[in-house]
Amino acid sequence: MIIRLARIDDLPQLQDIERAAGESFRSIGMPEIAEDEPPTIDELTRYQRAGLAWVAVEAADRPVAYVLAEPVDGNLHVEQVSVHPDHGRQGIGRALLEHLAACASADRMPALTLTTFTQVPWNAPYYERCGFRPLEQSALTAGLREIRRREAEHGLDRWPRVCMIRPLPLG
Repeated sequence: MIIRLARIDDLPQLQDIERAAGESFRSIGMPEIAEDEPPTIDELTRYQRAGLAWVAVEAADRPVAYVLAEPVDGNLHVEQVSVHPDHGRQGIGRALLEHLAACASADRMPALTLTTFTQVPWNAPYYERCGFRPLEQSALTAGLREIRRREAEHGLDRWPRVCMIRPLPLG
């Protein structure tokens, strides 16, 4: 599996990956998440142009997974990780997170952060296995509090959520 920066022509495929990956939420009683629209092409373009969108591609250079990130309060925040279900359970999501961790370390960022659902097996429990730990409310930075506010405004707080952090080696 090759991980590379997303190209502009990859972006519609990222939307398809997001839709397919979202379908798994139906089976656990979260159809609203499955029906949520993926990021728009304009939103994805912002990440792509900033060099903050990476894809994992199969042999034909077609994306099968992606990760979006953005700097938040000195750390690199994982905005989205999605793997097409046809390529799930192969370590691709973890490889994308490891790639992101290496990029953040190279940029001397001390940690990766993310927000996620606590009771979805492929969310918080998965991220804990990838080295993330929950952050207490009192430890949230201003940027993370703003992200959580936007998520609540979008209706994501209907299900328990948590902010998580993964400290990184610097250098």
